[in-house]
Amino acid sequence: MSEGVLEITARSLLISGSATILATSWSLPASILLSERERAPRIVIPIVESIVGMPTVLVGLLLYMALSSSGPLGYLNLLYTPYAIILGQAILVTPLLISVLYRVLREATRVYGELAESLGADAWQRRATVLSQSLSGLMGAIVMSFSRAIGELGVALMVGGNISGYTRVMTTAIALEVSKGNFELAASLGMILLSISALVSIALRLLGATRLGDNP
Repeated sequence: MSEGVLEITARSLLISGSATILATSWSLPASILLSERERAPRIVIPIVESIVGMPTVLVGLLLYMALSSSGPLGYLNLLYTPYAIILGQAILVTPLLISVLYRVLREATRVYGELAESLGADAWQRRATVLSQSLSGLMGAIVMSFSRAIGELGVALMVGGNISGYTRVMTTAIALEVSKGNFELAASLGMILLSISALVSIALRLLGATRLGDNP
């Protein structure tokens, strides 16, 4: 394998980081709107939560069909590029991101939003108050989504193609090296991926996001 471990790691961080930012760009506004509604979330949120665990290979297959030359988005020529992986990972983490962001914002809206309204705040001031008071929870949700993105394999393999020096990321590199019997390099990449996951877990606790899951 001609690529170095650091190069693959850097590419993985860049792709998954970009995917997380992209997913946040549409998930946060959607979550804000849902948190301010009474009836719509009762239908939307259960649907979103039901697809959080969607298999990554299914997301990869659907995106492959859309981006292939015969698909509706084939004219974009994104298949087997880093941009396809970014788009696929962003789609993959969107349900998780919306479901967690909604719960964080919903609780903050009930507590701080109503308080802001009672003090005469308008809609934008109320939203600003809610966002500022729930910042640690929001950051925790984003970090959690990044961890989900960087650890997935199906989307990266199916729409990225595992091309050396271009679309090869840690998960696809590990799969390739195991199939070649190169367990030393696969183990090195696996340890780096595990270390990143551990750092993400620590970051979640430092950001106060443990209230979304198990308390320490």
